[in-house]
Amino acid sequence: MAIPAHARMNFDTLLTAAADGNLALIECADAATGEPRYVICAVGQDAGDCVAAPFGHLTPGNPFEAYIPPSPADDIALPPVTS
Repeated sequence: MAIPAHARMNFDTLLTAAADGNLALIECADAATGEPRYVICAVGQDAGDCVAAPFGHLTPGNPFEAYIPPSPADDIALPPVTS
């Protein structure tokens, strides 16, 4: 399963925000249910105003139960490990 280019670009933006110290965890309300969500955001300023770009939310409960990982047969390109 190939990761689409827009997802890779968003991930690169997220990594840059984290490296620059411009990442925040913000409590928001789910637009559909009103339930609280803890949203990972890149933060910055635009004309003096603070802006937050949401990238995703932390999964409630056990995240290992929320997702099915790719199978070993899938073509997965892992980044090189650096120390």
